[in-house]
Amino acid sequence: MIKVVFLGFGNVNQQLCRSLQKSDHVDVLQIYNRNSQVFSSEWKGFDFTTQLSEIKSADIYIVGITDDAIASFSETIPFRDRLVVHTSGSVSLKALSNHNKRGVFYPLQTFTKTQSVNFTNIPICIEAENASDLKLLHQLGSLLSENVTEVSSEAREKVHLAAVFVNNFVNHLYHISEELLTEHELDFKLLQPLIAETARKIKTLSPAEAQTGPAKRNDHKTIENHLHLLEGSPYIELYKMLTISIQEQFK
Repeated sequence: MIKVVFLGFGNVNQQLCRSLQKSDHVDVLQIYNRNSQVFSSEWKGFDFTTQLSEIKSADIYIVGITDDAIASFSETIPFRDRLVVHTSGSVSLKALSNHNKRGVFYPLQTFTKTQSVNFTNIPICIEAENASDLKLLHQLGSLLSENVTEVSSEAREKVHLAAVFVNNFVNHLYHISEELLTEHELDFKLLQPLIAETARKIKTLSPAEAQTGPAKRNDHKTIENHLHLLEGSPYIELYKMLTISIQEQFK
């Protein structure tokens, strides 16, 4: 039985807790949250505390707080020589205080509090400073996912950078598309089959092979028409920049 305490209870830790507490091999001992906010009835029965001094002894402590606060918060943890891991994609393992054994347990996915997640196919990137801790993190990860991989802090930074492009930036482009359609009283749902097909294609093709559109075809007439439609829009420069980027890649 792996004993777990969650330190912080934002999106990631809620999803991890929701899934891990279903396992017969995990005992969620406690949830620390710095304030006494009221959580949904789903979490009734869990042992919550707002006091660091009351944190129980566990095998793994999972820190799930904002990236900027990880280093300073880890220094305030009152115990020593226990395994403390964070869930961030962009923060180094060494940002954690060396008062404790340090590790990373990073699920490579976007999370929303109100939507449950099936971790089976979600990659979990792990890192630790010694073999026994790495083995324990692999055991924990394997209870959730079929894809648990050791990834160094340096490599994980690159993974997180790439993830921002395919997730955050792409979603921003969805937002822009929605605005462009709404201006003409058109429904964003018109684009959903196209979005789904684009995502489906890259399961069997590389992104380069899947690329289509006027920029790849070097279709000047269509590009000029689009730029005309975007006159006065804050997105015209973004359109130009992305078009040039695609054209340079497919010279």
